[in-house]
Order: sequence, then structure tokens, then C-alpha cells
Amino acid sequence: MQPLQFLVPLDALEALAPVLPFVVLGFVVLNILTRLLQHRKHAAQADDSDDDAVQRWLPHTLTTLGMVFASFLFMIVAPHGGMVMSVLALSVFVSDFFEFESRRVEASSKSKDLERPTAAIGASVFALLYAGYQSFFFLIEPLWNSII
Repeated sequence: MQPLQFLVPLDALEALAPVLPFVVLGFVVLNILTRLLQHRKHAAQADDSDDDAVQRWLPHTLTTLGMVFASFLFMIVAPHGGMVMSVLALSVFVSDFFEFESRRVEASSKSKDLERPTAAIGASVFALLYAGYQSFFFLIEPLWNSII
């Protein structure tokens, strides 16, 4: 008997295994879109006179957490690919956290414009590439197997 057998329904998760890479890919794409919208909101909020003008945007936070949790679920059904995706998703999460804090500092200093979240964008690009690779591996699998 597995210790987590009653906490995580493994049979139901196995049924969702073919769909999980696409779910992670969807969360990564949504995360990139909400990051663009959040940066626009932060730029507008930074123009306000209040020192605490820059606030977190809930849709972006939800897509980031959804991407992390979906990659953890993917790690249960595909340990190697899920581990790599989880590391990339956690790097997006951590870079989002620090990028938000740096936007708050930039907004409170009022000395310069807000910069783009370059670290979070870079982490998201790597997450997008790997999620796309995991999701669409079936397209390159014959060529991959003939080489490897």
C-alpha cells in the first residue's frame, strides 16, 4: 500500500496523464499573457502618488500557482519530465516574486520608469519551450527514436 494512496487518487491521475503536459503548457501560456497585462497594470499603478501603488494581480498569481501545481502532478505520472518542468515552474514562481518586489522598489523611488520583468520573462521562455517539447513530443518521436 502506498502512503499517499488516499491523498492523491493515482488511478484518476493516470487517466489524466496524456492531458497533463497540455495543461502545463496552457498554464505557461496564460502565465505569459497575464505577465504582460500585469506589467501594464503596474506601470499604470506606478504613476499614482501612493507609495504602495503597485499591487499583485490575482489572475497572474493564480496562473503561476496553477503552473506549479500542474507540474507537480505531471511529476507523479512522468518523473523525469515532471521534475524538469517543476524546476522550471518553480524558477518562474521565484523570479515572479523577486520581480514584483523590484517593481515595488522602482515605483516607490519615482526616479525612473518601471523596467520589464526580464528574469521572469526568461524563465517563462524556458518553461514554454520545455512544456511545448513535452506536449508535442509525439510529433518528433519517430525522428528522435531513429537518432537516439
